[in-house]
Amino acid sequence: MSSKPKANERQELHAIPSQEVETGEAPVTNGARDEEIRRRAYEIYLERGEEPGHDVDDWFQAKRELEDGVLSHAS
Repeated sequence: MSSKPKANERQELHAIPSQEVETGEAPVTNGARDEEIRRRAYEIYLERGEEPGHDVDDWFQAKRELEDGVLSHAS
């Protein structure tokens, strides 16, 4: 018998964030932060005229803005 998965079987890998491994707790703030980045990245996409193909650039620009304190934390 082989331990190799069959072609029709799906093998799932689950990454555990390093903070969770170290402390035993999942980070709570990442979800809200990611949502704020996601919203800003979408705004950048709209400002650019909805031109596709720049999603990664938009994400990193939004993240930079958030880290630099350009984005407001008040909704």
